[in-house]
Amino acid sequence: MRRSLPSRRMPRHHLMPHRPSHRAHGAAPRPMRTSDLVLALLGVVLLGGLALTAAFALTAAP
Repeated sequence: MRRSLPSRRMPRHHLMPHRPSHRAHGAAPRPMRTSDLVLALLGVVLLGGLALTAAFALTAAP
């Protein structure tokens, strides 16, 4: 009867994350993606809204 799983270990490729490529010190940085800018702006807006809500809740008369 055959085994359903082989007894020897199968090699597992690509377990380590890829290293970033080494650049020269004078190389220009990669441009920002639009999605990164949108996510950063969304985070700032959400934190600002949370701060305004907290300030309003603290200053509201009971």
